[in-house]
Amino acid sequence: MNLQPFKIPSAPALFEEEIKKSVFITHLAHTPSIELAKEFVDQIKQRHSGARHNCWGFVAGRPENSMKFGFSDDGEPSGTAGKPILAQLAGSGVGEITAVVTRYSGGIKLGTGGLVKAYGGGVQQALKLLQTIEKKITTNLKLELDYSLMPLVQSVMAEFKAEQVEADYQSRITIVVAIEVNQVSPFTQTIINKSAAKVLVTPLDDY
Repeated sequence: MNLQPFKIPSAPALFEEEIKKSVFITHLAHTPSIELAKEFVDQIKQRHSGARHNCWGFVAGRPENSMKFGFSDDGEPSGTAGKPILAQLAGSGVGEITAVVTRYSGGIKLGTGGLVKAYGGGVQQALKLLQTIEKKITTNLKLELDYSLMPLVQSVMAEFKAEQVEADYQSRITIVVAIEVNQVSPFTQTIINKSAAKVLVTPLDDY
């Protein structure tokens, strides 16, 4: 399982162009699951219900996770729309993304090569406009400690950019922190070393 961060869209993107009197409108959006990808496709289909075709492709997980890929030619000749759309997405290095390309036909046939170029090219142009952020893979750890050790723990949390998720102040303190997966081992080791093993660290997630 790949635990490295990857890029995801930080905002939707839109690119529109006219090719031989057909108007192609490419919509890109952040869709962190297959269900949300399909919802976005449906939204665009409703918004452009008068269009001849709403072709789409999605990468609903990590950029390299082909188990979460999907595409549709939506009535265009097989292989001329969905596959070129997906090829652009899969090659972009961006995950959790869906592209829907709406076509308002102008009556002039583009031919299969022209369609591939139009659908793939629209996504390529939209991706140039897309703003992305890095998605970090995090996990939760439970820390149990005496009150006197709280300043030390807070200092190590700051060093490793761990964020407190919840806290329970009883006779001892129990806190849950979210931390990047690839920082778990050094964070745990540092806490144990600095507290002389007086802080109990328990992973809460399987990853």
